[in-house]
Amino acid sequence: MAKMTKADIIEAVYEKVGGFSKKEAAEIVETVFNTIKETLELGEKIKISGFGNFVVREKKARIGRNPQTGEEITISARRVLTFKPSQVLKSALNGEPVS
Repeated sequence: MAKMTKADIIEAVYEKVGGFSKKEAAEIVETVFNTIKETLELGEKIKISGFGNFVVREKKARIGRNPQTGEEITISARRVLTFKPSQVLKSALNGEPVS
């Protein structure tokens, strides 16, 4: 299965937008990613119209089991990132016409 890297995204921005050098395209992509990261670190939600929502959720500590030994262990509280795609993105992924 193919994957897209940050370098691939920079290349796509460079080719599709035009008017920027590759270095400037890289700076733009880095700025966008850093802005997203910083916003999520603050626990804020990010909504990108036509793409989806990124939400940081708090998970409480809980008891789990080691699957190899069956021993109970405490799973610490933590923050997790969830992504919910928009209906537009879901439709595009499934080859459906956008309404």
